[in-house]
Parts: sequence; C-alpha cells; structure tokens
Amino acid sequence: MSSDPLNSDPRPNTPHLDRIHLPSDLCGLSNAQLRAVADELRAETISAVSVTGGHLGAGLGVVELTVAIHAVFNAPTDKLIWDVGHQCYPHKILTGRRDRIRTLRAGGGLSGFTKRAESAYDPFGAAHSSTSISAALGFAVARDLGAPDVGDVIAVIGDGAMSAGMAYEAMNNAGHLKKRLIVILNDNEMSIAPPVGAMSSYLARLYAGEPFQELYSVAKGAVRLLPPPLQEGAKRARDMVKHATVGGTLFEELGFSYVGPVDGHDMDQLLATLRTVKTRADGPVLIHALTKKGKGYAPAERASDKYHGVAKFDVTSGAQVKAPSNAPSYTKVFAQSLIREAEADDRIVAVTAAMPDGTGLNLFAERFPRRCFDVGIAEQHGVTFCAGLAAAGMRPFCAIYSTFLQRGYDQVVHDVAIQRLPVRFAIDRAGLVGADGPTHAGAFDIGFLASLPDFVVMAAADEAELVHMVATAAALDDRPSAFRFPRGDGVGVEMPERGRPLEIGRGRVIREGARVAILSFGARLAEVLKAAEALAARGMAPTIADARFAKPLDRDLILRLAREHEALITIEEGAIGGFGSHVAQLLAEEGVFDRGLRFRSMVLPDTFIDQDSPAKMYAAAAMNAEQIEAKVLAVLGVARVGKWKAT
Repeated sequence: MSSDPLNSDPRPNTPHLDRIHLPSDLCGLSNAQLRAVADELRAETISAVSVTGGHLGAGLGVVELTVAIHAVFNAPTDKLIWDVGHQCYPHKILTGRRDRIRTLRAGGGLSGFTKRAESAYDPFGAAHSSTSISAALGFAVARDLGAPDVGDVIAVIGDGAMSAGMAYEAMNNAGHLKKRLIVILNDNEMSIAPPVGAMSSYLARLYAGEPFQELYSVAKGAVRLLPPPLQEGAKRARDMVKHATVGGTLFEELGFSYVGPVDGHDMDQLLATLRTVKTRADGPVLIHALTKKGKGYAPAERASDKYHGVAKFDVTSGAQVKAPSNAPSYTKVFAQSLIREAEADDRIVAVTAAMPDGTGLNLFAERFPRRCFDVGIAEQHGVTFCAGLAAAGMRPFCAIYSTFLQRGYDQVVHDVAIQRLPVRFAIDRAGLVGADGPTHAGAFDIGFLASLPDFVVMAAADEAELVHMVATAAALDDRPSAFRFPRGDGVGVEMPERGRPLEIGRGRVIREGARVAILSFGARLAEVLKAAEALAARGMAPTIADARFAKPLDRDLILRLAREHEALITIEEGAIGGFGSHVAQLLAEEGVFDRGLRFRSMVLPDTFIDQDSPAKMYAAAAMNAEQIEAKVLAVLGVARVGKWKAT
C-alpha cells in the first residue's frame, strides 16, 4: 500500500473484495472467505479515506458487522439503516459504490453519510444521531400494512446515539407494537467523545467480564436454540444469572428480546447470531455487539478520538495533511474568550451535547472541570438544563452547532424564551460547512431565533468580533442571547486582549461611500470587502456596514443607510426569513419603500446545497465577492464588462 496521501491510486491488494460488486455477491461464501473480504474491506476503507479525509474510526469498527449483515440479509429489499452514518463507508463500498469511494465528501461525489438519492441501498438518510430505530419501526409497520419491497428491517445504532431520548421513545413504541424489527447496538464505548451518563455505565456493567456475566451472555444467546423441553430450564438459569448480576435488563423491559453481548469482530459469532435471529425472530430484537472504534488501524486505535474525523493522511504513519493557517479557528477563539470571562466570573458555566472537542469546550473543561457539562446526545435536555442553571442564578453558555440546535428548538422557545431566562447560545458551524454537506449546514438559526421576542441575536463578522460577542453575552443577564460564528479559521484580524461588551442593538459602519450601502450580518463581511475593492477599480465606493445584531435591529443605522443611498443590500449566511426579512419589515413599516429605495437581500437559496468546498458552496449560493459585486452593479443598473462565471 502506498504511503503517499497524494498518490492518485494508493490501493491495497484486494482479490476477494474485487469479486464483490453488490451484497448479493457475498451469498454462498464461507465464513473464512467472508473474513478475508472483511480484512480487505478494512484496508480499502483506510486507503480511500487517506485520499479523501472524512470519518474513519467509526467505519473501521463495523467492518465485520457490515460484511455479516450483507451476507445474511437481502438488501435492498431488507432495509439496513445506519444511525448517523459516520460508519457507512464500508457499506458504500459493498453496495456498488466502490468505484466512486474516492469522491467521498467532494463536490459531485459521494455523500459522507447515507443518502436516499444516492443508492437504493441507503433506504433512509441520516447525519444526525438517534433516528434509526424510529425510521426502522416506520419501515416495519409499513411492511406489515402491505408496503411492497420491504423485508426485514435492521437498524445499527451506536452506544453514544443511545444516550438520546429519541432512541428510547422509539424502542418503547417498538416494544409496544411487537413488530419484527432488528436493532443492533454497536457498542464501542465511544461516540465522537467518550459517552456520558447512566446508560454508558449500564452498558459497561453488562459486559464487565465477570464470570456470572459471561454465563448469562452464553445462556441468553443459547436459550432459543435449544429443543423446547429444555428451553424453560435454561430460561430459569438465565434469569437467575441476570438478576444476580445486573438486576434486570432494560431492553427486555422495553419489550425487546436481548441477544448478547457478542464480539462484533468475530465473524463466526456475528454470522451465527444474525442467522439465528433472522430465522427465529418474531418481534423486536436487540443484538448487543461489542466493537472497537478504529479497529485494525494502529494510528486510529492509539488516537484519543480513534480517528473519528480526519484530514487526508499518510497510511503508513497516520500523519494527517492539514493546511497551515495564520489565523486561529473561530472555535478556539470562542473557547479562549469564554475561559477569560469565566476566570472573572465564577457563575459562568458551559454546556455541550456530546461535542466537547467540536465546540472547543474541551479547553474550557481543562481549566474549569467542575463548571463544564457534557450532557450527551441530548440537545433538548441540554437547553432546559441551561434554563434551570440560569433560573438558579448561574450564567450558562450552551455551545451547540447550529444544525444540532434545531433539535432543541421547543425547549429554546418554551423553557428559555418565554421565561426570559439568560441562557447564552454559542452557535458554531453557522452557514455552509463544506464536506459535511446540507445535514450540517447552519442555515436556519437566524430565522428561528430572531423571531422570538426579546431574544438577542448576534453574528461575528470576524474572530475579533467574536471575542466581543462572548463578553457581550456574559454581561447580558436579563434575557436570552445567541451569537453565531462559522466553521474554520478566522480572517487574520488583530485580536483584542479582552472582549468588551457591545451596545445591544448597535451596528458599525466599516467605511462610508455613496449610492449603494451593503449591510452585512456575520462572516460574509470579508467577501463584501473584497467586492468593494473590485468596485473601487470601477470608480464605485459603496458604504459598508456590519449589523452585528439581527435582534434587536439597529433602527437608526438601517434607516440612515436607506435615507442616504439609492440602494440597500443585506447579506447573511442564512436562509430566507432571517436578518434581511427583519430589515425589510422595518423598512416597510417606516414607509421607506414608498419613497423608492431599491432593496435586495442576499441569503442562502431555497434549496439544500450538496457538499463541496466552502468556496464552491458559497459560489452556488451566489454569495462570494464576485457575486456581491455583480449584485451591486445590477441593483444600480450598471452594465458589467465581461461574462461572470460562478466557479
């Protein structure tokens, strides 16, 4: 195997895998041959991700499980639903997409997650966690109501995803309905971050390695294989062991037949278990498979995150190829700013939902371990937990990606906004996010937060502004607030020593000009300034302003810009219904349009934009400097020389 991550063809020798074009090609292979396919599938997955980057550790942990499922079941008639989808790369290789696997997460290539539009073997798309059992139950019920081409339904869900309430809501419903449904708990003791909470401890006790537990595991798996006269005695023995060890199995109480734990890397065990369940199951079954994230690739096994998400890397050493940057990441700036605020105020606490590293709160936790809380994949609980902290006089910062905050919106409204509790929402990954695609794009938070009464909504134009917005939120203690910032590195501006609270609802003018004003909300300001340079070469000098706040609006600034210019253009990294809509409402109510102002609002288009580089995604959204320049020329009726291309 080549060690050069830039090699155009760093492919391992895979004679067994080369004969597998669709899952049906696995039928009839011996257990030994399936083990060989799995070994080669692991090597192919490592090779492909070394070229593309992406989610590696989770997929390596389910290689044997993926092969075994496809060898036993009959996809796509049997529906295989992967929770989240981080682990689906081996599945894609086996289901007719190997020839495109080196296009993962690139423009026009394969999605990094399951996607219905991509393949019949992806019956349900997912990139957020804990949805698989609900979707699988929907398929199972549809099957029993006569839906065509639906056979067995298998959901594969990780132990981290099982920390979310939605998984238990689905299991409770499935147990009640008693539909034939197979749930495989892929238990690797690690989601993106180490899992937290009572469920993690419960699963750890289930396979503590004590002799009683080993006996229970064997007894439980064997009961239904025995002749009927012997089953009752074996069941009594199993139950005795069960109550002697863990005092009852939660999954069985929810109505599932529990099978396991089984070794998720032992092909013989997996095949025997899956074949037995396929033959015997007459209701919901949970198979508890123990796996190791990053299995079979030493650099991943050694890494603290098990190579959950990686850049391109050298296969031999595991060294990742990352472009250097002269500017700090927005996430790190947020974390460092919050630490400075917390050093001066012991009421500041930080909360995240299973994303301590992604939100930067791992740094906060190192400094203030007692004041940082990872609630697991439980955004609803996390928001209301923060509401309780705020009601008790603390100053909570709830750090959640924009796309994940959607999962806690009812709690934002009911538990925070209505009670006017000063929860501070730090919204990372605002705007388009590149390779993760539409499932992770932060497109809607401006609209769904700015519509709430008395909610302060800010967006950082650069990393220095983010420092000030952290300080602003820390000082604002009479209502809820939010500040959003994009994924990636800042723009390289001079950084303040310490943040200073901004005046609420006041923007700033970056440069004065004439005829047209561009009012930017958030991180598109850098592109606006590039557009202004191009316009200057044409002898045009627009006024440029940074709104800072979508709620409350800077009425004085907006009305002055409208009064002193022929045209006003707003721009934001969000969907329609956000900042620009609020500005239009203000202008309409003040009668500004009656006097002939030309107004345009640049927002994300009314479509989901597939994965690509961020620059190309923003070009598709018509929000880069060249398109901002074109918008200014168009609104003023100025002919543009040369043909503009969105590239």
